[in-house]
Amino acid sequence: MASMNLTPKTKLFALLREYPFLVDFLAELNPKYEGLRNPVLRNTLGRTASLGKIAALGGLDVGELLSAIQAEIARQAGDELSFETEGLPLTREQRRAVLKDIIADLHAGADADMLKQRFAELIEDVGAGEVAEMEQELIDAGMPQSEITRLCDVHLEIFRDSLADQPLPEMPAGHPVHTFMAENAALLKVAEQLRGLLEGLGDPPSGDSLTGRKAELEPLLEMIALVDLHYLRKENQLFPFLEKHGVSGPPQVMWTIHDQVRAHLRQARQALSDSAAEYFAAELSEGLRKLVDMVDKEQMVLLPMALERLSEEEWLQVWRGEEHIGFALIERGTDWPPPELAQQAAVAEPVRSSAQTAPPAEPAGFASVLLNFQTGVLTPEQANLLFNHLPVEISFTDENHIVRYFSEGRERIFPRSPGVIGRSVEKCHPPRSVHMVREILSAFERGERDVAEFWLELSGRFIHIRYFAVRDAAGRFRGTMEVVQDVTAIRALEGQRKLLEWE
Repeated sequence: MASMNLTPKTKLFALLREYPFLVDFLAELNPKYEGLRNPVLRNTLGRTASLGKIAALGGLDVGELLSAIQAEIARQAGDELSFETEGLPLTREQRRAVLKDIIADLHAGADADMLKQRFAELIEDVGAGEVAEMEQELIDAGMPQSEITRLCDVHLEIFRDSLADQPLPEMPAGHPVHTFMAENAALLKVAEQLRGLLEGLGDPPSGDSLTGRKAELEPLLEMIALVDLHYLRKENQLFPFLEKHGVSGPPQVMWTIHDQVRAHLRQARQALSDSAAEYFAAELSEGLRKLVDMVDKEQMVLLPMALERLSEEEWLQVWRGEEHIGFALIERGTDWPPPELAQQAAVAEPVRSSAQTAPPAEPAGFASVLLNFQTGVLTPEQANLLFNHLPVEISFTDENHIVRYFSEGRERIFPRSPGVIGRSVEKCHPPRSVHMVREILSAFERGERDVAEFWLELSGRFIHIRYFAVRDAAGRFRGTMEVVQDVTAIRALEGQRKLLEWE
């Protein structure tokens, strides 16, 4: 290494392998490099990141960074490395300005192929997270999120070639990133099978060909529908942590596309049931296209960006909440977390008793705590059991609309995970319904309404959803309670039953 020059294109991984003391040096040089102490991040970001990219991530002038590294290597190792300053990449600010100009021109109707060429000429070594950061800045600057969503596919196409050159991170089996990627691989296999069957339906698709392939299509449609679990874990576990790191716009854009995929797959299943061949083919084709494009954006942008930002402790929290929702087509690996983190997870796991399992023993001193209600006294364990045995799902947000609690009954109608605790309730709903949430909460706050209710049919069940304004004795708004109940069996009741009849 001593005979080589330092350049903006020098890979960080090779440099740290030769001079490991640079890990501590860089972490102390800039707080944004603190994550390099994490070996997982070094083996992912470090393998692909150049010093030019590292300078951009830290908001530093690349020439100054190279000079500082050169001096530290000379001081600690005695190696006199030279560095080249010609052809330095654009600064972070310049790069972001070009990225935003490209997207702004795209929205103004400029030719996508021309913009793609402009991107290739002006931008080198683009970071996986910079596309998402750029989208966030455009939203913050006033560009409607709907506009970002509308052209999200074109954004990805413009940046695809550059991002595809960056190898996917290699994570141990069980790490949330590995799990997301393993699910994507399984979902892509099912999508490919479905595309093959679609091609056999003819052009235009005929009802007879659809009927003939129905037995093959039905199980594959059930399998691809499990993408909902993949999306739910992103929305309820990963997105909250990205929001804590200031990244909220791109997740909301992704959530909108998730809902589009869900809708297309749902309509395709209904069309298959109705033997509507052309409608089935159109809906399934579009749903699969959006699903595959979302895989690309996850693996090229979202997951590398999340690895750059989330700490190992935050990934542990993501991991802990995953089983509350479930997995799509795979079983989660067992090579992660490492023993020391697994022990931390066991210690941090809250005491929780659901209606499905026997309650664990309460920690010493916990049983002596009493909760004094207006109409009785309960221990925390009794209160937890009581809430979790209610024949309804309840959740509570405080007067600032922050999620503080949700119950865990036998059967979840709408899966939730610990990642929603402490999150703004607006972030817990799909973008298409946020305006409705705001309207309800505003009416509750103003004292104009106390209840809002909805009902819908979901997978053959009739679901009743009610929101209640929670007010204290003085009538002040203190929060909102959501109550969700499967009333299918209740609606079917007839006559009367006065005697005990066990079923």
